[in-house]
Amino acid sequence: MSLAVVDAHVHLWDVDAVPLSWWRPDLGLPRAALLDDLLAVTRMAPSRVARAIAVQAADTAEEAEWLAGTAAASPFLGAVVLQYDARTDAAAWAGMAQPVIDRTEAGDIRAEAGHIRARVGGIRLATPTGAPDFGDVPGLESLARGLGASGRVLELLIRSEQLPAAADLAARHPALAVVVCHLALNGEAPDAEWRAVLAAFARQPNARAKVSGLVRGGNGDDARVRTALAHAFEVLGPERLMFGSDWPVSARFAGYGEVLERTAAALPALGADESQAFWAGTANGCYAVAPSD
Repeated sequence: MSLAVVDAHVHLWDVDAVPLSWWRPDLGLPRAALLDDLLAVTRMAPSRVARAIAVQAADTAEEAEWLAGTAAASPFLGAVVLQYDARTDAAAWAGMAQPVIDRTEAGDIRAEAGHIRARVGGIRLATPTGAPDFGDVPGLESLARGLGASGRVLELLIRSEQLPAAADLAARHPALAVVVCHLALNGEAPDAEWRAVLAAFARQPNARAKVSGLVRGGNGDDARVRTALAHAFEVLGPERLMFGSDWPVSARFAGYGEVLERTAAALPALGADESQAFWAGTANGCYAVAPSD
C-alpha cells in the first residue's frame, strides 16, 4: 500500500502529568503515551502515516487542555476530538470542552514556536453503558446543533444496541457528520442484529464510522475482522469509512504496523479512489485536516 495514511483514532496521555480516572497498572497500558512515542511507531509502519486524529482518553478539562496544547505543538496531529461532559450552563453546548473550543477558535492555544493552531475537530460522546436511546445524555440536542453549526463531527463510542438511536440523531441533524467509533463492535463478533442496525444507521447520508479497535486476537481473529469489514463496506462504502489504529490501546494485541497490515489484508477489493477515501480522504473531509506535504 503506497497511499499516505491518516490515522483517525489515536490516544495520547501522561497519567503522571494529567491523571485518568480509568487508568490502572493491570490494564497493560503505558503510564504515558506521548506524541514522540506515536511518531516513533508510525515511522516504522509499512505505509507512510501523514497525520493522526487524537481522541481524548478521559473526560476532564485539564486533560482537554493538555491534549489541545500537544496538538498545537505538531502539525502531525491534524485535529483533536474532545470528550463530552455536560454542564448545566445552557450556553455551553460542548459541555466540559467549551472553554477549549472557544480558546482554540480565538487562537489562544498555540505552540510557543511555529504558531501551529490546535484544531478541535469534534466531540466524542462515550456512552457504551448508557441508555439505548441516549435518554440519559443531557444537552444532546444542543451539542448536535453546536457541532453541526461549527462544522465539527459528533463521535459516538457506543454499543450496537444504541445504533438505532444514532440513526435517529443523524436524521434529526442532517448537517452533522455522526461518526461511530469501532463500528460499534468493540471487539465483539458481527452478528445478525449488528448487521441490521448498522445497515439502518448507514441509510442516513451523514452517517460515518471508524474501522478501529477491531484487531484484538492473533491471526486466527482475522476472519472476524474480515466479516465485519465486508458488511461495513457494503452498507457504508469507503467514502464513509476511515481507518483508525486505536493506538496505544491496540498495542495490547498487536504492534502499530501489524494493526495496519492486518486491517489492509481484511479489506474487500478496493479501487484506487476507494482506497484513498478509506485510508485518508474520509478523515480529511470529516475533520478538515490540512493536506500533508
